[in-house]
Amino acid sequence: MSGPARTFVATLSLVIFILAGCVSSKADDLSLRAVRIDVGGYKLNSVLLDGGRKADLPPIVFLHGASASLYDPVFSFRDKLDGRAKLLFVDRPGHGNSDKGGRENILPDGQADAIAILMSKRGVQRAIVVGHSLGGAIAVALAARHPELVSGLVLMSPAAYPWKGGVAWYYDVAGIPFAGSIFSALVAPPVGLIAIDRATKQVFAPNPRPDDYIEKTKAWQALSPIAFQHNARELAALSNWAESASLEYRGIKAPTVIITGNADEIVSPEIHAAQLARNIRGARLIVVQNLGHKSDFVANELAVAAIEYVSGRKTNLTSIRRTIERRIAKDGNN
Repeated sequence: MSGPARTFVATLSLVIFILAGCVSSKADDLSLRAVRIDVGGYKLNSVLLDGGRKADLPPIVFLHGASASLYDPVFSFRDKLDGRAKLLFVDRPGHGNSDKGGRENILPDGQADAIAILMSKRGVQRAIVVGHSLGGAIAVALAARHPELVSGLVLMSPAAYPWKGGVAWYYDVAGIPFAGSIFSALVAPPVGLIAIDRATKQVFAPNPRPDDYIEKTKAWQALSPIAFQHNARELAALSNWAESASLEYRGIKAPTVIITGNADEIVSPEIHAAQLARNIRGARLIVVQNLGHKSDFVANELAVAAIEYVSGRKTNLTSIRRTIERRIAKDGNN
């Protein structure tokens, strides 16, 4: 075996070891609380935190975006909301420790139906649904298809409308039958592990990414072959799905707040958030200056206030937006 071949095999072996065992990391408390529940021939992984006697908010369901898992919203929201409400963090189909299920789960409709079943089985009858990025598409699909389950929507940097052009080239390759499976198994993990630092920083840009983000959110899980290919197929199908699905948004009646950043270069605020605000009756759109795509973390105090707002509380969202804008005004100038 040649030197380059040996290097590739060694790198791939290391990646597989990391993905399989997370380098024998000590189990965190959420891993111990995680439960995989059958939702119709396959299982979804989730963590349910009880609000306790002092809970002052209705139940909240969190739906993560692309290339992520339930640890992403946990990273942003657990500390701020633990004890205030019953919190359900979900690994969407094909992500984290959830099975991908059938072909219907490539589309937000299938995932919304699966999450509706999961909510019932976990005793969450009606909740505020918080969705980030692609999770926003799942959230609006859930509100459109199962309105009785959704008491409010908080959508952060949502992707919910058709757009021109495709997605990143590596997702295009991963979506090709057979060849995509080989690419996802042999190329994406080692290359992705090398590029993950830069890639996650780009998702946060122009705002700084926390140093412990990759570790705390277990971001490397997205590099497993099954998750990578499923993620690619979701993204490839999203725009076409949105052409017809977006016609249903006008029927959504749940109180809605949409938060986006004018510096988001991952999901266009004009194509997605602005249109969504026009099409969901009574929706409130908040555009934060110099905020990138990670509104769920960088502007999480605004998201928490939005949760309070859709629950019926009087909350000064404009004042909180301005405070965040002052804090992040110089981000990206260095």
